[in-house]
Amino acid sequence: MEEDDRPRLKGDSASKLAAEDLAPYSQDELDVRIALLEAEIARVKSHRLKAAAHRDAAEALFGRKD
Repeated sequence: MEEDDRPRLKGDSASKLAAEDLAPYSQDELDVRIALLEAEIARVKSHRLKAAAHRDAAEALFGRKD
């Protein structure tokens, strides 16, 4: 079975991170966590823009699906 064919798991990683208790983390650890999350946000935004451009190109070529 191809990876893309597998059903998506319920509850994504972001939801699990949001529920995690932050009390045990030091300020330095929290700074590292923030930097990692900001990098992930930038990666997701970049992917979203590429996906939108791909969709727009497909719609321009084949017409819009309604």
